[in-house]
Order: sequence, then C-alpha cells, then structure tokens
Amino acid sequence: MKIALLGYGKMGKEIEKISITRGHTISLIKDKNDFVESINNTDVAIDFSTPDSAYDNIKLALNSSVPVISGTTGWLKNYDKIVEFSKKTNTSFLYSSNYSLGVNLFFELNKKLAKLISNHNDYEVSISETHHLEKLDKPSGTAITIAEDIINNSKYQSWAFEKNNSSEIKMESLRITNVPGTHIVNYSSEIDSIEIKHIAHNRKGFAVGAVVAAEWIIDKKGVFDMSDVIKDSKLNFQI
Repeated sequence: MKIALLGYGKMGKEIEKISITRGHTISLIKDKNDFVESINNTDVAIDFSTPDSAYDNIKLALNSSVPVISGTTGWLKNYDKIVEFSKKTNTSFLYSSNYSLGVNLFFELNKKLAKLISNHNDYEVSISETHHLEKLDKPSGTAITIAEDIINNSKYQSWAFEKNNSSEIKMESLRITNVPGTHIVNYSSEIDSIEIKHIAHNRKGFAVGAVVAAEWIIDKKGVFDMSDVIKDSKLNFQI
C-alpha cells in the first residue's frame, strides 16, 4: 500500500515507521509549508497535520480521489464541509480523535458507565486530560469525544472548563513535558468515587491504529469513524 503523509511532526514520523514495518511504502510527505497541487500514485492519505492546515490537506487528498484517514484535532468546525465534499466526490473519509485500540475500548467503557450511572444523581462527573507541551488544542479531541459520549448517554448537556451548573461536565486540561496522553473520567459523590483512566505510554498505539484504519478503508466508499474499524475482528493491531 502506498501512503501519503499529510503532516510530518512526531506523529507523522511514527506513522512512517509503523507503515514501513507493516510492509507499506511512503509515496509522499507533505509538511506544513510544502505546496502540493495534487496527490498521485497513492492508495491512501493519513493526515496528522495542524488545526489550521488539516481542512486543506484533507480536501486536497479527496480532490485527488485518495481516501483520507485524519487524526488532526482542533479543525472540526469544518468537519461537515469535508463530509459533504467526500460524498460529492464519492471518496472515503475517516476521522477519529484517537486511533489507539485501547482508547477506543475506553470510549465504549465510558459510554457504558455513563448509562449505568445516569439515574444516580448523587454522582457528579469530571474529565481530566494531560498531554505534552507541544499539543496545540485544549481540551484534546479525545477528551471532547469522551464528554460527548457522556452527554449522549446521561443527563449532562455540555462541558466547560469553569462549571456553572449541574448540567455541565467539569473539564480540566493540563500540559506537561513528555506526556503522550492521559484521560481520566471521575464520578464523585459524598460517599465514594468511581474512576476510569487511560494512559498512553508512547505514540505507537496511535500510529498503529491510524495505519490499521488506512488498511481497512481501501476499496470502501463513505464517511466512517474508528468504531467502524474496531468492529472488524479480523484486523491486526500488533506492531
């Protein structure tokens, strides 16, 4: 499989390593200041760029009839435009705030816990996320996904850094040197607390998931997310 890398930061370089390990080749590397008019001789593009360049990168690939896997966060105000463009051009697009297998299992656990606890009003939920200093967006896309999944399965209506009422989920974002990503969901009452946590030890899990998603999307048409990939039990998430 020939892969175009849109974005060549730490994640792009890790995806390059994993891709080669899994027998693929890199057909193009587009860094933030590179001008590329079209993408050729490529089976799939993987976008881990920046919030201000992701939309143009994704549209470039789709306009070149190349399916796109995107893990860039902070650009989602334009998500609906990309979905519409993908459908218009009959191409394939998959976005996820996090490609780690463990995180996606954590997403499912989070939804289940939110449903179980939704009728127990003594508990208040909060979300904490910690990442490295270079991460540009706050909160992380993963934390937003966690919050949205709780909102869709409970009484909560929104999230906020400064909680003003009981319908809001309290969100905390911390930036510390050399932290790949830690996410904590805490339900606390006067009597006790229930907490679930995911700790990423390195970037490999994110990179492997992105490459697996790229392998999966070949020959498919439509707009997908990582839950579609996870459902395929035949996939190999091993490095």
